[in-house]
Amino acid sequence: MADEEELRTQLTEAFEGADYPVTNQMDLVPALPDGPGTTFESGDVSMTAMELGTRLSSHQEFPYEDVDSLVDDVIEGLKAEGEL
Repeated sequence: MADEEELRTQLTEAFEGADYPVTNQMDLVPALPDGPGTTFESGDVSMTAMELGTRLSSHQEFPYEDVDSLVDDVIEGLKAEGEL
């Protein structure tokens, strides 16, 4: 099982450099250190930013005004999908 705080820290660090507000997933790509291949890992959970975007598209509500609201929705989406 993944550690929520560890993932929250990784997600925040990866997405905090985006030019907010962001209106779609593509607005986030330039902020990622390895683009869509950026990997987030915790416990037995490992997924790329592209995988996150695909899995969680129904849980995201763009636009996002700041990194915290984006990361909150990602975490809630991971919980809803049984990853956390």
